Amino acid sequence: MAGVLEGFSIIATVVAVGWLLAHLKVLGIEAQNVLSKVAFYVASPALLLSVMQRTPLDAVLSPNLATAAVGAIGVGVIYLLITRAKWRDSLGASMIGALCAGYVNAGNLGIPIAQYVLGDVAWVAPTLLLQLLILTPVAMAVLDADARGERPTPLRSLGRMGSNPITLGAIAGLLLTLTDTTLPTVLARPIDLLGSMAVPSMLIAFGVSLRLGPKPATGGSAPQVWTLVALKTTAQPLLAWLVGAFVFGLDGPHLFAVVVLAALPTAQNVFTYAVRYNRAVTLSRDVVFISTFVSVPVIIVISALFHL
Repeated sequence: MAGVLEGFSIIATVVAVGWLLAHLKVLGIEAQNVLSKVAFYVASPALLLSVMQRTPLDAVLSPNLATAAVGAIGVGVIYLLITRAKWRDSLGASMIGALCAGYVNAGNLGIPIAQYVLGDVAWVAPTLLLQLLILTPVAMAVLDADARGERPTPLRSLGRMGSNPITLGAIAGLLLTLTDTTLPTVLARPIDLLGSMAVPSMLIAFGVSLRLGPKPATGGSAPQVWTLVALKTTAQPLLAWLVGAFVFGLDGPHLFAVVVLAALPTAQNVFTYAVRYNRAVTLSRDVVFISTFVSVPVIIVISALFHL
């Protein structure tokens, strides 16, 4: 359980720094937008390029990838059906909600948990590939179209994917992997340095929002928040187990890995996207915050059940 606690403690510490800076009035609410823009336009693309070029494709093209895809997309679709029937959110807000339901914290939480709970960082690679090359580009295309007041079409979506910095970073990294190309040190080191800003920028911006924004899960958004937390921390790992075990025939370490990774909380990236497009900002912040706490006992219970 050391990996679970270590991963969560790292995140909590950096978020607390952002909260403290806001409390001391060193950073104001405008800092949340600045940090989120730095993460969105510069740091995250650099990080994704670095991650993708170091991810061996033979380690990710497996039933684990398909299981992760069904789990993430499945809970996203469930939320879209619920919000369409009950809350009737805008297209952009609905997309942010769908990401809250299925986009896991595979980076700064998934990697340490894969190392210390699952025993190998390679287990997280399929989830990273799914999120970087499928979920993120599709979500960015929809959010871009919504921000411009356009109706998403396949042609427009492809165009938006090709102009979004997050998508471009992931695609560039994939091309480097496919062509077995290694960047020269004079380029690789600055990219790594810029990429290292991504997670701290997101977490500090998140801490600022917690201090200066509305209290989590208060007001009219509370039912949506708790619905998304339930989908993220309960429905997604349950769906991953059902699909992995009974559709793809996974068992042992493979099944354990997909279920644990599906139980990870909503990623801070979703909050960054919400701020960038000004869609469901408070909702995404609350789901990230609450799901992070709820997922700890969930992952511990999953680990205990698999090791009975």
